[in-house]
Amino acid sequence: MSKAAITPYQHSEKGKKEQVEEMFDSISGNYDFLNRLITFGMDRKWRRNVLRLLLKKKPKSILDIATGTGDMPILFSKTDAERIVGVDISAGMVKVAQEKIDKLDLQNRIELSVQNSEDLQFADHSFDAVSVTYGIRNFETLTKGLAEIYRVLDRDGALIILETSQPTNRVLKGMYLFYTRTIMPLMTRLFSKDKNAYKYLSDSAINFPYGEELKAIILKIGFKEVRLYPQFFGASTIYYATK
Repeated sequence: MSKAAITPYQHSEKGKKEQVEEMFDSISGNYDFLNRLITFGMDRKWRRNVLRLLLKKKPKSILDIATGTGDMPILFSKTDAERIVGVDISAGMVKVAQEKIDKLDLQNRIELSVQNSEDLQFADHSFDAVSVTYGIRNFETLTKGLAEIYRVLDRDGALIILETSQPTNRVLKGMYLFYTRTIMPLMTRLFSKDKNAYKYLSDSAINFPYGEELKAIILKIGFKEVRLYPQFFGASTIYYATK
């Protein structure tokens, strides 16, 4: 499928997992700034909406996959969770996340590790909740990554995904596609030394399954319920699934 063929470095002989690791290592230093730039800061509100959903679940243990620079585990420290874990394939991103966590004196509440989301080093039924924020489209094999999440979730556990999607309104969708294909790469090209990285993030955002299509994939893994919460007319969507 063409969607699966989208990788950061199209001419590289490395697999997608290795390319994604290399890409995020290269942009880890200015990732937070670029994230705020391309979403006009709205991603902060969307992340807080993830936290609100999680607070209703009252989990005692939380795993954040593709944790990046640690924004989500830091937000989750506002819960009563006794264990908060963040994992990411990029050592560069984990390093930035650890620096932020240390600065906030949260190292006793949050643990980080470099791990492949499709081969998690946790026992079955280890967590009450698992979150993935703008990370599942970077999985090498989407169904394998979702199956791993299902495995480590405890019975009645919750999966919360925040990922890019597309507005259903035709006019808004046209504006979204123009911005994502044209404006976003131009903006990021000014601030990122890795030109391929943000072209990949743009291309993957446009081509990744979303809405009912992604819901069907999640249900096929075995989750019993999936609720959708579109953000900003559908530019991103929160998916809340239960095991």
